[in-house]
Parts: sequence; structure tokens; C-alpha cells
Amino acid sequence: MKYSLMAGGKRIRPVLCIAATEAVGGKADDVLPAACAIEMIHTYSLIHDDLPAIDNDGFRRGKPTCHIAFDEATAILAGDALLTLAFQILSSIELKNEHYALKWLSVVHAISRAAGYQEMIEGQMRDISSEGIMLTLNELEEMHSLKTGAIIEASIYCGAIIGNGGIEQMRQLEIYAKNIGLAFQVTDDILNVEGDPKIMGKAVGTDKNRKKSTYPSIMGINKSREFAEKLAGNALQSLDGFDNRSDPLRAIAGYIIKRKR
Repeated sequence: MKYSLMAGGKRIRPVLCIAATEAVGGKADDVLPAACAIEMIHTYSLIHDDLPAIDNDGFRRGKPTCHIAFDEATAILAGDALLTLAFQILSSIELKNEHYALKWLSVVHAISRAAGYQEMIEGQMRDISSEGIMLTLNELEEMHSLKTGAIIEASIYCGAIIGNGGIEQMRQLEIYAKNIGLAFQVTDDILNVEGDPKIMGKAVGTDKNRKKSTYPSIMGINKSREFAEKLAGNALQSLDGFDNRSDPLRAIAGYIIKRKR
């Protein structure tokens, strides 16, 4: 568990969770349990994704994947344990009052839905079943909104609700989340074509080898890059009504489409 969780990574999801809390005037410390739980769930999903039965990847975050460093059984159990530990942490919050308890119940619900069969798991299944099939852009967007976008959206929602975000703030942050979630995946698709494995810490060209539909395979690299920039612009526009406490969210929107890993 520690080997995979502490291997590095961008920590985009927990950072988004904390940044959303601060954007609506909340304190980072208040949302740390949710941020940590989300990163554990993300790491569990990577461990299982890398298994021979799914993507059969040998490197992740610049290190041998969990099943290579140990064995398949250990990797499966490490992923299972990280998933359950996440909910152990979420349910161990000291509940100050009934209103606070209802907020954390909403957080648990949002994260469990995003990580479950209706969203992330369904997205993973669509990804597996679509290998060798040319998807339409709408089908590709829907798959990625489930596989990648759901947890990103949940990260921002959880940060905003714990930070006492208002109705309009929550609505605008939802728009922000949907746009950067898709921009993140479009950029991932681009990096899988032209990224540097040494910087990324994992292999490139795997999407083509597995005959997966991606934004570059459908739109081409240049159009994909333009699309990612448009999505980032939409995300930034949704923050127009926020003050400088949302500057970390603005910076993340730029980072997502310019990153090299």
C-alpha cells in the first residue's frame, strides 16, 4: 500500500479538493481527510488498472508497478486495502454537530458514487470493451467523464461542500470540474502519443498498441490540443465570480494542459 501511495504522482485530485475548499472561504485542514481518501482511491484504481488482466503495465510513477514489485495477489490486496482504508478515514471524522455530520455523509456518498459501478468502474469497463472499436467523440467524452472525470468532480464537490460553498459557487465549480476533468484526459491522450517516458514515469504509445479510441486518433494532435485549451478556458471563465482565493484553481487549469507528465 505504502509503496504505491508514496511513489509520487501529481496529487491533482487532493489538491483540487483543498483548493475548492479555500476558493469558497474554507480551511484546508477541514477537508484533509477527504483529500487523503480520494488519493487512496485513485491509487487503488491505478494498482488494479496496471494488472495483467487489465492494462498489463510495468511502470507507474517512475517505478515498477505494484504487481511487478511484489506479485499479482499482493497488488490486488493492496488496492482493496487502500479502497477500504479511504472509507475508514472518511468515517472517522469527529462530528461536531448534526449539520457537520450531514456534510460528511454527503462527502462519503459523493466519493462512493464516483468510485463505484455507476461512474469510475463503468468508465473502466467501457474503456476495456471499446478496445479495437472506433468510438464517436460523444461516446469517448462520456466514457472519460465516467472513468476520469467523476473522481475529479467529486474532489471539487467535496472541497466546496466542506468549505460551506454557496449554491451559485457550487454550480460554477461543477462547470469548472467538468471542463478540467475532460481537459485532463485529452492531455493524457496527447502525452500517450508524444510524451517522454522518462518524464512521465510510464510507457507511451500504449493506447495505439491496444487500439483504443483517443482524442488524437479521432481529432488529430493539433485539434486535440486546441480542444484542451478551450476546455481550460471554459474552466477559467467559470471562476470569474470568485476572488483571489480561487487562484490555485486557476493555476491548476493552466497546469493540466501544459504538463509533461
